[in-house]
Amino acid sequence: MKKLLFLFLAIPFWTVAQNNDSTWIVNNYTKKEVMIPMRDGVKLFTNIYAPKDGSEKHPILIVRTPYSCAPYGENVFSSYWNSPRKYFLKENYILVTQDVRGRWMSEGVFEDIRPYIPNKKANEIDEATDAYDAIDWLVKNIPNNNGNVGVFGTSYPGFYANIAAHCNHPALKAVSPQAPVSEWFLGDDFHHNGAFMLLDGFNFYSGFGKPRPVPTTVGPKGFAFPTKDNYGFYLQTGAISNFTKLMGDSIAFWKDLMNHPNYDAFWKARNARSNVQDINPNIATLIVGGLFDAEDCYGAWNLYRAIESKAKNNNKIVMGPWHHGQWGRNDGSYLGNAQFGSNTSEWFGKNMELPFFNFYLKNKGSVDQIKEANIFISGANEWKTFAQWPAPNMKMTAYALGKNGSFGLAKTQVTKSNDASAYDEYISDPAKPVPYVPEIHSGRTQEYMTDDQRFAARRPDVLVYQTPVLENDITLAGPVVADLMVATSGTDADFVVKVIDVFPDDFENAKPTNHVMNGYQMLVRGEVMRGKFRNSFENPEAFVPNKPTPIKFTLPDIAHQFKKGHRMMIQIQSSWFPLVDRNPQQFLNIYTAKDSDFQKANIRIYHGASTIQLPVLGN
Repeated sequence: MKKLLFLFLAIPFWTVAQNNDSTWIVNNYTKKEVMIPMRDGVKLFTNIYAPKDGSEKHPILIVRTPYSCAPYGENVFSSYWNSPRKYFLKENYILVTQDVRGRWMSEGVFEDIRPYIPNKKANEIDEATDAYDAIDWLVKNIPNNNGNVGVFGTSYPGFYANIAAHCNHPALKAVSPQAPVSEWFLGDDFHHNGAFMLLDGFNFYSGFGKPRPVPTTVGPKGFAFPTKDNYGFYLQTGAISNFTKLMGDSIAFWKDLMNHPNYDAFWKARNARSNVQDINPNIATLIVGGLFDAEDCYGAWNLYRAIESKAKNNNKIVMGPWHHGQWGRNDGSYLGNAQFGSNTSEWFGKNMELPFFNFYLKNKGSVDQIKEANIFISGANEWKTFAQWPAPNMKMTAYALGKNGSFGLAKTQVTKSNDASAYDEYISDPAKPVPYVPEIHSGRTQEYMTDDQRFAARRPDVLVYQTPVLENDITLAGPVVADLMVATSGTDADFVVKVIDVFPDDFENAKPTNHVMNGYQMLVRGEVMRGKFRNSFENPEAFVPNKPTPIKFTLPDIAHQFKKGHRMMIQIQSSWFPLVDRNPQQFLNIYTAKDSDFQKANIRIYHGASTIQLPVLGN
């Protein structure tokens, strides 16, 4: 869930801590609050932290955010020093945060994922023009700046960083979109392959989406949940139409979500990858993301791909073993029960982020160590660099689902796709959906992306396929493609495919944990596909009941080594709740469905005609 923790630094503090470090920033930096005019007269609230050092001119580093520039007041400093990104202070950067148009203390009207306008007329505005006007004012009005500007941000601010790169101001030299929102129907945040991510969508927009009629320093309050059991609450609330009643009439973007159930012009205009060819070749980009990001894993991988294919600038990618924004926090050595062997967040800051901005904004140091693709391989727990992504020695390799839960290279599977018995089946019951975690939680966890899946494997509505014990290490590095032959007794269904690392029964974790790691089933990647969109996201199609039907979709890239002695496992299910909204298993507009529309369905997976294409990395 998006929170205020994705401001300039990982964790904002509203008052200055009484210690030597906080005293240092007060003694060595000034803070000014200004209203910067945009070309249409709207003024945007901006915080400027500037070093008092006058021995040289300093670069400007900007975050544009809808999550607030707090703390407000020129005598109240953010506790930048308590973050791993304190290196920007040591390097005397001018740090700027700006409330975007229509949020918090800025004037104007806010629009979610405001569409970029390629060929603007007169005073037409978008986030690129606001970025241009802000940069232009800053370089002309901040004393002692060196004329070089960088923009970065994590999550929603990652979207603004990406669009800032489109503004092509001559002072803008380097941009780093991190976990960037790029596509809210296909893969980021609120939809995955057309399926609505209910838990995040309702929880986030019940607060964030509330109107802000006038500038304010007071944030909105979200929905008052009556219980801390999110599974129970979302199941009892029922159909999405009931959530719309709870949301009320004032939240504009929820209405947009409900009014655009298919991939129409509304969503296409908000695809932040569509116009990356407008990025000036002189602007360097560093895309950053987490392999286990529950929100914007899709955005990082696919924004990188889009820039590579359309733009002509210097574009690199860093993907670490992180949840959403974890690289901006103090500890990147683990996520849940998964251990990564070192502080990967600290490594990223010292070896990637700071050298990137120092080189392009200060003409200092080198970026030779920042290769085209800088990818952490979990399992092996080591950083690898590649000249391109996916790597040249990666080969998409078909693994087949087999009888009795087997899983192996397709050529080794003896199956008969026309055999009526060559399928596995389960009953998908919307009244008892498969949970995404076994525990009771109030909010969506970050750790579920590496959670133990044994609780799901034991359910009768989850199919399990696994390899024999591996005789050699297998490294997967790239996209995973699920190519299934399915049937449903209904006219619609969801299909969730999970790639899992099964640990040995005698496994002992290097770091003690309360969780039993013997036989641990670590989620490496999971993704949902709403079946009615199997042929087109624009024009959904009903299933013919009980007719074998192909469904093929791509999961976000993975970078993981399955060690010798482990197993590879695939789990397939038709609900993932309340992470994903329930499918009524009838072909209809799910956003207007009633509780009475939900029905059980018999789901078949024809293992004789189904494969999972895995990105096997060669030696």
